[in-house]
Amino acid sequence: MRLVRCAAALTAAGLLLAACGEEPKPPPTAAGPAAPQPAPGFAAAPPAGDAEKGRQVWLVQCVTCHHRDPGKDGPIGPAVKGSSEALVEARLLRGGYPPGYTPKRDSKVMPARPDLARSIADLAAFLR
Repeated sequence: MRLVRCAAALTAAGLLLAACGEEPKPPPTAAGPAAPQPAPGFAAAPPAGDAEKGRQVWLVQCVTCHHRDPGKDGPIGPAVKGSSEALVEARLLRGGYPPGYTPKRDSKVMPARPDLARSIADLAAFLR
């Protein structure tokens, strides 16, 4: 019986660690050239990002604190549906907020997650 409990505990610990995501990677430091601006009279291209990839990142990385449905408050984090890419970037890379933004919950609970830097556009596309 003790062996069964030990095996179950190790399995649970392994699953929790697997859900933590990939190894932390430093955020990109070199800024590329400025994005081209649309010609007058033409709309800007829609923001980049794959909503399905963003949904997968959300389910693996975010639902522990936020609700599975990003339009609902979670046990720790607020509803974030409709968050701008600037907000997602500020929260993930710096653990802060974009200039002039008033947070729903002004807390320091969410740590910076620079390991998710490559997923910012995808998460923002999912949250739209």
